[in-house]
Amino acid sequence: MVHERSILVTLIALVDLIPMPAPSRRRGRPRVYPDRLFLRALVIMIVRRLAKVHTLLAVLDQPTDEMCELRALLTENGRYPSRRTFERRLKTIPETLPVQIGCLGRYLVALILPWQDCARAAAIDSTVLPACGGVWHKKDRQVGKVPHTSIDTEAHWTKSGWHGWVYGWKLHLVASAAAVWIPLAALLTPANAADNEEAPALIRELPAELRFLLGDVHYLDSALETLCEGRGIILVTTRNTKSHPYPHTDPGVEVRRILHKTRSLAIENFNEQFKGIFDGHASVPTRGLCATCRFVLAAILVYQLTLLYQYLTDGDLRVGLKAFIKAA
Repeated sequence: MVHERSILVTLIALVDLIPMPAPSRRRGRPRVYPDRLFLRALVIMIVRRLAKVHTLLAVLDQPTDEMCELRALLTENGRYPSRRTFERRLKTIPETLPVQIGCLGRYLVALILPWQDCARAAAIDSTVLPACGGVWHKKDRQVGKVPHTSIDTEAHWTKSGWHGWVYGWKLHLVASAAAVWIPLAALLTPANAADNEEAPALIRELPAELRFLLGDVHYLDSALETLCEGRGIILVTTRNTKSHPYPHTDPGVEVRRILHKTRSLAIENFNEQFKGIFDGHASVPTRGLCATCRFVLAAILVYQLTLLYQYLTDGDLRVGLKAFIKAA
């Protein structure tokens, strides 16, 4: 019988094709295992819904043909990382994931050319992810009282216009506003982080050819406008209705209306698709900023790898992504 390569193994093999950001200089002895090895491990964790490192290692220990193949892909020069090495390196990898996502996003833009037939625009927004366990009410937080052990004390509150008050996290994201939704930059923070304060880190990862960045009123910030101008980007945001009540009659209002609709269609549909694929409407399966950042940002990376696979195999870049990842 011929053993066919599984979708999961194929996705992991794609990690070897993607560009990696330049490694930061560090003291101490050289690392034995490259960062790519632990990116492969992250892909396994996301596709198989393994929120904890020890669960990943227990699954890899299973004596199946697929697990043997996966262990081989996680071996470097005949050496397989120890449990402690996996735990230590996967704990530090969230620090590098935003840069890795930005690097892969720029690579996908150069490969797929999403703006070939439309304006070079991207949409920026944040979406709320509920925390695992109970909620930490304000009155208890103020006195430092944690009434239940299930509460993730590193999460925080925010008020969503759609969901109301939510205790959890914010995924800050930029995606291409085109026929193909490519994640270009991403960050995860506690839910109380201000969108405009986190935006500069996202903007620094955007492709050089981008010309329009579309956001809602939370990104109406003079410092962001200056930062975007320095990169040759025009920041287009909705206006504050208190200072500019409806109906708007100033020059350019019709163009802004088209751009606002473009932003809404791109980022809101992408957020719903992303949450649908990775069960983002429910509570995250992790606790703490480090583990949640690793899980959510690695899911963005898996989405990018799926786009790369679909492109290389002439597949659809919008339809069937959920079924493809679930089948892996």
